Amino acid sequence: MADARRQLRSATVVLGGMGLLAAALTACSSDPDKRCVDRNSYNLTKGYKVVSDKYCKSTGTTKTSVNGVWYYGGKKKSGWIDGGSLTKPHKSSSGSGGSGGHGGVDRGGFGSGHGKSGG
Repeated sequence: MADARRQLRSATVVLGGMGLLAAALTACSSDPDKRCVDRNSYNLTKGYKVVSDKYCKSTGTTKTSVNGVWYYGGKKKSGWIDGGSLTKPHKSSSGSGGSGGHGGVDRGGFGSGHGKSGG
């Protein structure tokens, strides 16, 4: 009987540890989903035009017609992206860092009512 309880406790510790490990890995993930967009291409119904990453990584003084900036989150559809943010989200210890609207990151909880859902 004591052996059965010891095994049950051991299994509980292992499973609990796995849950903590999964939560830690999720919280410490790398940068959120980001894409390079042309800042000057905003369209009210489509969002921003997705462009090659080279426009966001370029450090040279080459003049192009594309003003590349990183866009975080959002949904991509037919070469356009909307529903994310041009502001890089800050890491949050609560793990609730969704993106909302076009101006920044929505830090509200359930029912915050800010931003807009995908379309």
